[in-house]
Amino acid sequence: MAQQADGWQNLEASIPSNYSRIIARELDLTVRQLPILLRGTALDVEQFLSEDSLLTPAQQVRVLRNALALSGQPEFGLRLGKRLTPATHGAMGFAASSSPDLLSALRAIHTFLPTRASVIQLHLQQVEEHLECRLDFQVPLNADLQRCVADTIVKVLLEFGEFIVGRPLYEAEIGFTHPAPEYHALYAEYLSGRIRFGCDQLTLKLPMTLCQEPNASANHENYRLALQQCEAMLAQLPTHKPNYQTRLKKMMLSRPPGTLSEEEAAASLFMNKRTLARKLKQENSSFRQIRDDILSQQAASYLCDSKLSIEDIAALMHYHDSANFRRAFKRWFGHPPEQYRQRVSSRGAMPPRA
Repeated sequence: MAQQADGWQNLEASIPSNYSRIIARELDLTVRQLPILLRGTALDVEQFLSEDSLLTPAQQVRVLRNALALSGQPEFGLRLGKRLTPATHGAMGFAASSSPDLLSALRAIHTFLPTRASVIQLHLQQVEEHLECRLDFQVPLNADLQRCVADTIVKVLLEFGEFIVGRPLYEAEIGFTHPAPEYHALYAEYLSGRIRFGCDQLTLKLPMTLCQEPNASANHENYRLALQQCEAMLAQLPTHKPNYQTRLKKMMLSRPPGTLSEEEAAASLFMNKRTLARKLKQENSSFRQIRDDILSQQAASYLCDSKLSIEDIAALMHYHDSANFRRAFKRWFGHPPEQYRQRVSSRGAMPPRA
């Protein structure tokens, strides 16, 4: 698993405290018992209960460590993941759950996860007929905490998938890096699909056909507004020793779509293009991947507005001609923008799922 360099404990607060309050509810703690959960975080109960309070990665890890000890249950991560429904993830969850399909939802989670949980990073890659969701820890964790967080994040992704598709994701293939734990029989109660242990990489693999199934609860206007809110939040992330992906995203979102060049980005970071490419590679990313992630989200948002022609969107995205935009869009989503818009429009008439 990729880990950030030493110094992560000095990163600024960026993780919403609502996750830790959900942890407290899962543990059935009273207000008087909260100091036990907060031990070692330097947080007092009043700060913790404030709706707009943020935790540093170090504080969040400490809360998780305390929670695992308090629960006395090694499967606590699975239980916590079940509690973390799409509605608990703020604007990111709103954007994902109102997305036109699961692929768009996962792209939104990938792009905006730094606004919610900077301790883990999601990478998406199409491998033949499947979408591979790879997860990397961004802070050092011991074996028990790694297992706990892995259980939680996989359950969270499946919760999004089941909300959008409307059923358990039996086609899913899950690969955990930890060996089968003593509670391995419980996984089938929480996770759908095939589960393997002792893998080289923490992954969730889904068929592309499943990822492109329509979301009966899609809401075009909510999706567009939520994306805008997420982009604003991403641009406001703390700037104290962020990784290079976050720095690039902030730069790209502060300029017109597609106008930031790799050379200009490197110069802004006081390095050459080669050095920037090397640093991004160390974070399992690249300039093009980050650029495509942001442009694809913006393009999908524009397409939800039926008043804009494909040519107008191409111009807004700073493509020299609409043919180049169409090619890029097909590379991102697997079909041309006209077909994407037609599918989104046809879904608009579908009643929301109860």
